[in-house]
Amino acid sequence: MEGAESALHRQMQHLTARRVAGLLSRRGVAAFSSSGVKMASHGHGGVTEQTDMSVPLYWDRLDTPLPDRPYKDTLSDADKSLKQKEKGPWNSLSKEEKLALYRLTFNETYAEMKKPTGEWKTVLGGIFFFIGFTGLVVLWQRYYVYPPHPRTLDDEWQAMQVKRMLDMRVNPVEGFSAKWDYEKGQWK
Repeated sequence: MEGAESALHRQMQHLTARRVAGLLSRRGVAAFSSSGVKMASHGHGGVTEQTDMSVPLYWDRLDTPLPDRPYKDTLSDADKSLKQKEKGPWNSLSKEEKLALYRLTFNETYAEMKKPTGEWKTVLGGIFFFIGFTGLVVLWQRYYVYPPHPRTLDDEWQAMQVKRMLDMRVNPVEGFSAKWDYEKGQWK
């Protein structure tokens, strides 16, 4: 008896999780769809239209192959007769009729959904634009913001510094002066 109750409890949790996931996916689709919500702050008349999330929605998504409702809700007379013909044997349907029946239920096929959009070109163009703009900002800062290089970075100053360190015999055992031959006046 106790095993049956736990199995029923697990099944109810599973159904609840499935319902929550379905509701969240519908809300996510509606939030990101362009036709779902009008922004009043963008001058569209001040009235906001919201999608009713309690009714079944249609969407074309690869991760959810069966939307809540068919693509076409209102059927013409030709569509109604085609739906009646669908209830019969499918061998009598032509290829065009089968495709028309598919288009009543779905807007796009998987191949159409997976078709490349070319959005990568826009993304790559944006990345290159911002890299180029950043380079121009850095170049402008180098000329107009930062002070000129100090004289200690000049080649002749550094040569004088090396000569001074050799004259002072800095770190003569294993360091800088150890690599200088004082008799020949050159590096070892």
